[in-house]
Amino acid sequence: MTTALGMPEPEIRCLGLDDLEQIVAIDRTHTGRARRRFFEKRLEAAKAHPDDFVHVGMVRGGALRGYAMARLQRGEFGREDVVAVFDAIGVQEEGLGKALMDGLVTTLRGRRARRLQSRAEWTSHAVLRFLEASGFELAPRLVLERSVSEPLAEAVDNT
Repeated sequence: MTTALGMPEPEIRCLGLDDLEQIVAIDRTHTGRARRRFFEKRLEAAKAHPDDFVHVGMVRGGALRGYAMARLQRGEFGREDVVAVFDAIGVQEEGLGKALMDGLVTTLRGRRARRLQSRAEWTSHAVLRFLEASGFELAPRLVLERSVSEPLAEAVDNT
């Protein structure tokens, strides 16, 4: 099947370790560095624990043109629901991000995930625009963090 421009229609499929080099090449075009070990570890973990990860790729003409990755979390703080955490995406062609996100969401529905969450720096405007265009909204939760490398300051006793 081909598009109106005569290009083959892209297809969404699951990713595996044999996609590693193409994933790293796509990522390098966006980040300027090779994060090979990150993706290798993620794909190995998905192979060992397939119920905990969803990795989809967009293929056109036999070549990987984009990827989207999420991990599944079950029972956070005793809850029974499944939440997916979206943490990696990369595309080689303009306009594939929406199709990749749609493929990821469809796959997550099949895995009984109820929500898809992500994080972004508030100054990462392009990422935030993409997430908003993909249907993400501010979550009704407060993110708290503390240093694990610094000791806690002594508590102030107000009595």
